[in-house]
Amino acid sequence: MVMPAGAADQCKNRGDLDSRYCDEDGDLLADTPKDSGKWLNPGTLIFSYTAVEDPSVYENVFKELMDHIAKKTGKQVKWYGPESYAAQVEAMRSGRLHISGYAAGATVYGVNLGGFHPVAMMGDKDGTFRGYRLWLITHKDSNIKTIRDLKGRKVAHVTPASNSGDQAPRALFKKEGITPDTDYKVVYSGKHDNSIMGVANKDYDAAPIASTVMERMIARKMLDRSTVRIVWESEPFPGTAYGYIYNLHPDLQKKVREAFLTFDWK
Repeated sequence: MVMPAGAADQCKNRGDLDSRYCDEDGDLLADTPKDSGKWLNPGTLIFSYTAVEDPSVYENVFKELMDHIAKKTGKQVKWYGPESYAAQVEAMRSGRLHISGYAAGATVYGVNLGGFHPVAMMGDKDGTFRGYRLWLITHKDSNIKTIRDLKGRKVAHVTPASNSGDQAPRALFKKEGITPDTDYKVVYSGKHDNSIMGVANKDYDAAPIASTVMERMIARKMLDRSTVRIVWESEPFPGTAYGYIYNLHPDLQKKVREAFLTFDWK
């Protein structure tokens, strides 16, 4: 079938978004479809949280938030635990995931590839955000004292979509005279907890990881704090971005947004 010129793509602006989305209002987010037949209004809303650790850890953690969203929307809310950043993005892209929290590094993929609309993040009453730092860690017995000491070593990064586990060290370590993949060997561990335990067990010489993940592992007694040493830390990064899929029914979008903004994050 031959289509008239321009019929295949009526989008006037897309920016960096995937070809399935459009951004005519220029807010860098996928526009909600004008065709109401494309809006999602499921009986059950699926919620997930970023795959930084074992996803089963978080289902109970977010029960109060999911209950609050259910109350505000009048819908059932069920948990989905993604095994990776890619799985989380793909679930939203396919329409199987409706509400989610994306890690800082994965947010751009969620927005550009999955149609994610970020609307909120955890904060404190004084207006400051709850974030985290990149920690470069090594084993307590290691002779690595600075970023420059990474030269010639085997260093665990998390995944290419991770901010503190890959994107940030690639940008920040260069300022210290070290370029990942050139000055040291990058090995992707898949998750922050894998990197942390790999350093503790001397499988890796060092690893850039999210401070909050290691703090939670210590609190749950999964890691003996004395086995690792922090070599370097970054300034704080914003934490998880919470939001919904671009083609959620507009009435539901408003209710989900209200749920996030009225929830007591404690």
